[in-house]
Amino acid sequence: MPTREAPGPIRSWSLAARARVVMDAFEHLVGGLGTAVLAVGALLAVTVTALTCLVGVGFLLAPFTLRTLRMIADRERARLSRWDAEIIGPGAVPAQLGAALRDPAVRRELGWAAWHATAGLLLGLIGVTLPFYVVTNGTFPLWWYLVPPEQATDSLELMHVRSTQDALWVSLMGLGWLVVVFVVLPGITRLQAWPGRRLLSPEPGADLALRVAQLTATRAAALDAHSAELRRIERALHDGTQNRLVAVNVLLGASRRALSRDPSDARAILDRAQDTAEEALQELRKVVRSILPPGLTDRSLPDALTALAASCPVDCRIDADLPGRCAASVEATAYFVVAEALTNIAKHSQARQATVRLRYRDDELRVEITDDGRGGADERSGSGIIGMRRRIDAVDGTFSLVSPAGGPTTLTVSLPCG
Repeated sequence: MPTREAPGPIRSWSLAARARVVMDAFEHLVGGLGTAVLAVGALLAVTVTALTCLVGVGFLLAPFTLRTLRMIADRERARLSRWDAEIIGPGAVPAQLGAALRDPAVRRELGWAAWHATAGLLLGLIGVTLPFYVVTNGTFPLWWYLVPPEQATDSLELMHVRSTQDALWVSLMGLGWLVVVFVVLPGITRLQAWPGRRLLSPEPGADLALRVAQLTATRAAALDAHSAELRRIERALHDGTQNRLVAVNVLLGASRRALSRDPSDARAILDRAQDTAEEALQELRKVVRSILPPGLTDRSLPDALTALAASCPVDCRIDADLPGRCAASVEATAYFVVAEALTNIAKHSQARQATVRLRYRDDELRVEITDDGRGGADERSGSGIIGMRRRIDAVDGTFSLVSPAGGPTTLTVSLPCG
């Protein structure tokens, strides 16, 4: 039978989650207020340009005005993308004024600017003002006596404060404003963002065309990665295993000829042939392991990476929090990316410590590899980063490398598991 204290932690967790939602909403409202101010400027510029078109000057200003509007709309797209699903912006504004005015994206941006510069600005001011009421009314007993008596009122000037008791009543009004903030602020944020998501998002056909282009690029990356992998396996077999097998064949022929002359020489040659055959088997096992690590079949990805980190010259820590297994292709890609990254860290970074973090979020396996080395990693340096990117693109993943001079270096990979 459950105890009576069980709902307490649930309520406290829910309150903390709601507070986090409110704080995120306030942050986005402040950002929306900033883009609303920019939209006011863009709307004024569009109005001035339209009026000056009557005397001909506006036709010269129109391309610059529309490009400025596109830049402001792109800032709003970036802000909304950080909050929720990504919004892909259109290309450049058409150079010809007639083509630009016929462009559906330009017309939607004009509608967004008109709404965001008015209603969006008002919603942003309301959303920013409400927390200010919470702070001023909640702390009113601490400073009310410092202001002139005629100005000692609550935020809405509904109550004149003449004593400490009146000031305490105002502080209770601050608690009321806090409840209002918790209830309405997320809704105000969504209302402010809704026209931007509706008007600045590309048309469904544009989304489909973009997805086709992404899949085409992904297919090309997969073919490149496949070709590069075949070339690597061919080189490994040709330069290692094949040469050793040729040596075995030569030694066996020499031993057969030596049997008739000196059996002791034949025995020594056969011993060399056996050693060479064993080396060829080791080379072959190494090539097979490079195709698909056997540890991923028998063990989980964190276990396989732990074994990989144990052989790394740099002190490496594996921090994994995965609910279960992912697809074999995803785990193999993550394994090879980590292996290549640790190889680069050991060869080039002069790092003393590295950390590999594995997380599963939103149907994606996220791998983050950090080191405290000298930084300065670059795809053009030929350190295998291009190969890693091709492997990741082949499974439709994303790749990010941040490596300022002096370090630290952070490589972040997201691999879809859906």
